[in-house]
Amino acid sequence: MKEEEDQGSDMCRTIEVAVVEPTRFAPAIDNVDANGEELFMPPLNFSMVDSGIFRSGFPDTANFAFLQTLGLRSIICLCPEPYPEANAQFVDSNGIRLFQFGIESYKEPFVNIPEDTIREALKVVLDVKNHPILIHCKRGKHRTGCLVGCLRKLQRWCLSSVFDEYQRFAAAKARVSDQRFMELFDVSSLKHLPISFSCLKRNNQ
Repeated sequence: MKEEEDQGSDMCRTIEVAVVEPTRFAPAIDNVDANGEELFMPPLNFSMVDSGIFRSGFPDTANFAFLQTLGLRSIICLCPEPYPEANAQFVDSNGIRLFQFGIESYKEPFVNIPEDTIREALKVVLDVKNHPILIHCKRGKHRTGCLVGCLRKLQRWCLSSVFDEYQRFAAAKARVSDQRFMELFDVSSLKHLPISFSCLKRNNQ
């Protein structure tokens, strides 16, 4: 068990943050309408995955006011680069816990998606204590799409529906290798974890 914990720590960097009162960030000029009212701008490819679970591309400062409305407890970042200073400040100021799973961005045919890393990220997503949670990579297409696709398999979605959702976000950039990864991903080792998502509740009634 200790060895498994040590392996898991290599795949994920967890940043503990004290919970404080949210800080209001000054709205960007583009985020103000003609009456001076602040407008909320979601990140690129933002969408709700399930109750308390969201996905998007990499948020920037223009998206912070919108993200505050979600009341996030956690963020999963699937990029390996250090979190930008402005984003780190936002996370710190709003008492959000950051889980960083560094998955390199590749282009076909040189695609290597680490299954163990996706599995560890899924454990974070499945823990409702981390909700509301935002999952993001750079564009919210490939790495985020693979993680959400594997989550859908746990939710017992058929593969055609999993692929359809993936392709709606990836569009012309859809990768056969990503879909192959989701198809072959083994969810059996995660089925012992409690899953309380809305679609499963309906199926189990």
